[in-house]
Amino acid sequence: MHSIMIAIALGLAYAIRLRWWAIPLSWYNSWQRSLFLFLFPFLLILMTAASILCMGSSGQMFGLWAGWFSYYCAIGFLGWAAIVFLQQALAGARLVREVRTYPLMKIGDKYCRVPDIKALFAAQIGFWQPELVLSQSLLNTLDSAHLEAVIAHEEAHYYYRDTFWFFWLGWVRKLTNWLPNTENIWQELLCLRELRADRWSAKKIDPLLLAESLLLVMDVPSVSESILCAGLSCVAPSNQLTQRLEALLAEPFECDGSACQRHRTTEVYPPILGFWISFAGAFSPLAAIPFHV
Repeated sequence: MHSIMIAIALGLAYAIRLRWWAIPLSWYNSWQRSLFLFLFPFLLILMTAASILCMGSSGQMFGLWAGWFSYYCAIGFLGWAAIVFLQQALAGARLVREVRTYPLMKIGDKYCRVPDIKALFAAQIGFWQPELVLSQSLLNTLDSAHLEAVIAHEEAHYYYRDTFWFFWLGWVRKLTNWLPNTENIWQELLCLRELRADRWSAKKIDPLLLAESLLLVMDVPSVSESILCAGLSCVAPSNQLTQRLEALLAEPFECDGSACQRHRTTEVYPPILGFWISFAGAFSPLAAIPFHV
């Protein structure tokens, strides 16, 4: 019976991921769709493995016997998930320790770490309380107005705690990279994250300044691919630069999966309760535990 549960969970996860396609949506709907398609299959598989682990390898359910094979599959997946999480957390901790070795500088009313590197680098790096990192080359190159625009963008990442949430989403990405469209949805989430930060900072800074700053900073290769790095210098692929610039210089945007373009919507609305309730189905395997005898 447990093997049937695993087969159903994998089949549903695979089918849900196949539902991703390049269809134009508003920013709000695109963000919700991407999160759902990215998280629901993972949660369904995780809860299936957890329920099988709780039920054990002996006994029966609905007249069908449990077996060792499905039990070991569940243990294997949960163990793999734990190992990937530890590897990612340790790598993140090493990065945070490295960042804290950089000189600390106050710019206006903001404190930042300043590595002496050639790249024009600007990012928030860390977990829940990330630190602002601006390279010395960036400080030497940008004037005060463009520097203020860069810092405003980084404040947006801090406001939304992007480094923390994308740490967990990056964990999901590694555990589900064998499912269809994982990379496509991941890149769409990165694009939407940056567009959200652009929009938030554009409420405080002239969008033209933001666009010019984006051009300057994105003119060099990213110096960090860490999921704990969120900023102009370590963002979604540079091929999305045109869409971000258009969004800054026009009305906010819509996304079609491979490109994010302008849209009439003017506000980013918080997630509604109904959206999060839609994830309840992923926890349905736990309901099978009382039927195991």
